[in-house]
Amino acid sequence: MIGRKVPSVTFRTRVRDESIEGPNPYRWQDVTTDDYFKGKRVVLFSLPGAFTPTCSTYQLPDFEKLYDDFKAAGIDAIYCLSVNDAFVMNAWGKSQGVEKVGLIPDGSGEFTRKMGMLVAKDNLGFGMRSWRYGAVVNDGVIEMWFEEPGHSDLCETDPYGESSPQTILKAVQEKAAAA
Repeated sequence: MIGRKVPSVTFRTRVRDESIEGPNPYRWQDVTTDDYFKGKRVVLFSLPGAFTPTCSTYQLPDFEKLYDDFKAAGIDAIYCLSVNDAFVMNAWGKSQGVEKVGLIPDGSGEFTRKMGMLVAKDNLGFGMRSWRYGAVVNDGVIEMWFEEPGHSDLCETDPYGESSPQTILKAVQEKAAAA
Protein backbone atom coordinates (compact mmCIF):
# COMPACT_ATOMS: atom_id res chain seq x y z
CA MET A 1 0.00 0.00 0.00
CA ILE A 2 2.82 2.44 0.81
CA GLY A 3 3.63 4.53 -2.25
CA ARG A 4 0.26 3.82 -3.85
CA LYS A 5 -2.01 6.68 -4.89
CA VAL A 6 -5.48 6.67 -3.36
CA PRO A 7 -8.24 5.85 -5.87
CA SER A 8 -10.00 8.64 -7.72
CA VAL A 9 -13.58 8.72 -6.44
CA THR A 10 -16.38 11.27 -6.13
CA PHE A 11 -18.23 11.15 -2.81
CA ARG A 12 -21.86 12.29 -2.47
CA THR A 13 -21.94 14.46 0.65
CA ARG A 14 -24.52 16.62 2.36
CA VAL A 15 -23.42 20.09 3.48
CA ARG A 16 -25.21 22.67 5.56
CA ASP A 17 -26.72 25.47 3.47
CA GLU A 18 -28.26 28.39 5.37
CA SER A 19 -30.28 29.42 2.29
CA ILE A 20 -32.38 26.25 2.70
CA GLU A 21 -35.25 26.64 5.14
CA GLY A 22 -36.78 23.97 7.31
CA PRO A 23 -35.53 21.25 9.63
CA ASN A 24 -33.00 19.81 7.16
CA PRO A 25 -30.95 22.74 5.75
CA TYR A 26 -28.53 20.59 3.75
CA ARG A 27 -27.79 20.22 0.05
CA TRP A 28 -25.94 17.60 -1.98
CA GLN A 29 -22.32 18.34 -2.80
CA ASP A 30 -19.92 16.15 -4.75
CA VAL A 31 -16.45 16.01 -3.17
CA THR A 32 -13.56 14.25 -4.89
CA THR A 33 -10.52 12.49 -3.51
CA ASP A 34 -8.48 15.42 -4.86
CA ASP A 35 -10.61 17.78 -2.72
CA TYR A 36 -9.77 15.74 0.37
CA PHE A 37 -6.15 14.78 -0.31
CA LYS A 38 -4.45 16.99 -2.92
CA GLY A 39 -1.70 19.20 -1.53
CA LYS A 40 -2.27 18.04 2.05
CA ARG A 41 -0.79 15.52 4.46
CA VAL A 42 -3.74 13.82 6.15
CA VAL A 43 -4.65 10.90 8.33
CA LEU A 44 -7.39 8.72 6.87
CA PHE A 45 -8.99 6.05 9.00
CA SER A 46 -11.72 3.71 7.92
CA LEU A 47 -14.00 1.62 10.06
CA PRO A 48 -16.87 -0.84 9.72
CA GLY A 49 -19.72 1.50 10.53
CA ALA A 50 -21.05 4.65 12.12
CA PHE A 51 -22.71 4.18 15.51
CA THR A 52 -20.92 0.85 16.11
CA PRO A 53 -19.36 0.27 19.55
CA THR A 54 -15.57 0.42 18.96
CA CYS A 55 -15.89 3.17 16.37
CA SER A 56 -18.11 5.34 18.59
CA THR A 57 -16.50 4.63 21.96
CA TYR A 58 -12.81 4.76 21.08
CA GLN A 59 -11.70 5.39 17.52
CA LEU A 60 -13.59 8.51 16.41
CA PRO A 61 -13.64 10.23 19.82
CA ASP A 62 -9.91 9.65 20.35
CA PHE A 63 -9.01 11.03 16.92
CA GLU A 64 -11.09 14.10 17.80
CA LYS A 65 -9.32 14.46 21.19
CA LEU A 66 -5.83 14.03 19.67
CA TYR A 67 -6.47 16.28 16.66
CA ASP A 68 -4.24 19.10 17.90
CA ASP A 69 -1.39 16.65 18.58
CA PHE A 70 -1.66 15.41 15.00
CA LYS A 71 -1.63 19.02 13.72
CA ALA A 72 1.52 19.70 15.77
CA ALA A 73 3.15 16.67 14.12
CA GLY A 74 2.52 17.99 10.60
CA ILE A 75 -0.91 16.60 9.75
CA ASP A 76 -3.24 19.01 7.93
CA ALA A 77 -6.52 17.12 8.39
CA ILE A 78 -8.00 13.90 9.75
CA TYR A 79 -10.73 12.05 7.87
CA CYS A 80 -12.93 9.18 8.99
CA LEU A 81 -14.35 7.09 6.15
CA SER A 82 -17.09 4.50 6.41
CA VAL A 83 -19.34 2.61 4.02
CA ASN A 84 -22.33 4.60 5.19
CA ASP A 85 -24.36 7.28 3.40
CA ALA A 86 -24.05 11.01 4.02
CA PHE A 87 -27.19 11.13 6.18
CA VAL A 88 -25.82 8.48 8.55
CA MET A 89 -22.34 10.03 8.69
CA ASN A 90 -23.77 13.50 9.41
CA ALA A 91 -26.06 12.16 12.15
CA TRP A 92 -23.18 10.19 13.69
CA GLY A 93 -20.89 13.23 13.64
CA LYS A 94 -23.58 15.33 15.30
CA SER A 95 -24.27 12.68 17.96
CA GLN A 96 -20.53 12.41 18.68
CA GLY A 97 -20.01 16.18 18.83
CA VAL A 98 -17.33 15.97 16.15
CA GLU A 99 -15.92 19.36 15.16
CA LYS A 100 -12.38 18.64 13.93
CA VAL A 101 -12.39 15.25 12.20
CA GLY A 102 -13.93 15.26 8.72
CA LEU A 103 -16.39 12.46 7.97
CA ILE A 104 -16.36 10.94 4.49
CA PRO A 105 -19.44 8.97 3.40
CA ASP A 106 -18.46 6.10 1.09
CA GLY A 107 -22.09 5.12 0.63
CA SER A 108 -21.55 2.87 -2.37
CA GLY A 109 -18.29 1.44 -1.04
CA GLU A 110 -16.50 2.44 -4.24
CA PHE A 111 -13.45 3.98 -2.53
CA THR A 112 -13.25 1.10 -0.06
CA ARG A 113 -13.49 -1.48 -2.86
CA LYS A 114 -10.79 0.24 -4.90
CA MET A 115 -8.57 0.33 -1.79
CA GLY A 116 -8.99 -3.45 -1.51
CA MET A 117 -10.58 -3.08 1.93
CA LEU A 118 -14.22 -3.98 1.20
CA VAL A 119 -15.27 -7.05 3.20
CA ALA A 120 -18.52 -8.93 3.73
CA LYS A 121 -19.93 -8.56 7.23
CA ASP A 122 -23.19 -10.41 6.57
CA ASN A 123 -22.60 -12.47 9.71
CA LEU A 124 -23.18 -9.25 11.69
CA GLY A 125 -26.08 -8.07 9.52
CA PHE A 126 -23.98 -5.28 7.99
CA GLY A 127 -23.52 -6.40 4.38
CA MET A 128 -20.42 -5.02 2.65
CA ARG A 129 -18.29 -2.74 4.83
CA SER A 130 -14.76 -1.48 5.25
CA TRP A 131 -12.06 -3.41 7.04
CA ARG A 132 -10.61 -1.27 9.83
CA TYR A 133 -7.43 0.54 8.71
CA GLY A 134 -5.60 3.85 8.91
CA ALA A 135 -3.17 5.66 6.63
CA VAL A 136 -1.12 8.79 6.39
CA VAL A 137 -1.76 10.18 2.91
CA ASN A 138 0.60 12.82 1.55
CA ASP A 139 -0.69 14.67 -1.53
CA GLY A 140 -2.83 11.66 -2.47
CA VAL A 141 -0.08 9.06 -1.96
CA ILE A 142 -0.08 6.59 0.92
CA GLU A 143 2.93 7.36 3.12
CA MET A 144 2.15 5.11 6.11
CA TRP A 145 -0.26 2.16 6.44
CA PHE A 146 -1.95 0.72 9.55
CA GLU A 147 -4.18 -2.32 8.93
CA GLU A 148 -5.84 -4.47 11.53
CA PRO A 149 -4.89 -8.16 11.38
CA GLY A 150 -7.23 -10.83 10.02
CA HIS A 151 -8.54 -8.97 6.95
CA SER A 152 -11.27 -11.30 5.67
CA ASP A 153 -14.91 -11.70 4.84
CA LEU A 154 -17.24 -12.77 7.66
CA CYS A 155 -14.59 -12.19 10.33
CA GLU A 156 -15.88 -13.21 13.75
CA THR A 157 -13.82 -10.57 15.59
CA ASP A 158 -13.31 -6.82 15.25
CA PRO A 159 -9.60 -6.25 15.85
CA TYR A 160 -8.62 -2.78 16.97
CA GLY A 161 -5.19 -1.40 17.83
CA GLU A 162 -3.08 -1.04 14.70
CA SER A 163 -5.35 1.74 13.40
CA SER A 164 -5.92 3.42 16.75
CA PRO A 165 -5.20 7.15 16.90
CA GLN A 166 -2.55 6.52 19.55
CA THR A 167 -0.65 4.08 17.30
CA ILE A 168 -0.83 6.35 14.26
CA LEU A 169 0.09 9.47 16.24
CA LYS A 170 3.17 7.75 17.69
CA ALA A 171 4.34 6.77 14.19
CA VAL A 172 3.74 10.28 12.84
CA GLN A 173 5.57 11.87 15.78
CA GLU A 174 8.52 9.47 15.41
CA LYS A 175 8.81 10.25 11.71
CA ALA A 176 8.67 14.01 12.43
CA ALA A 177 11.37 13.66 15.12
CA ALA A 178 13.63 11.72 12.74
CA ALA A 179 13.33 14.35 9.98
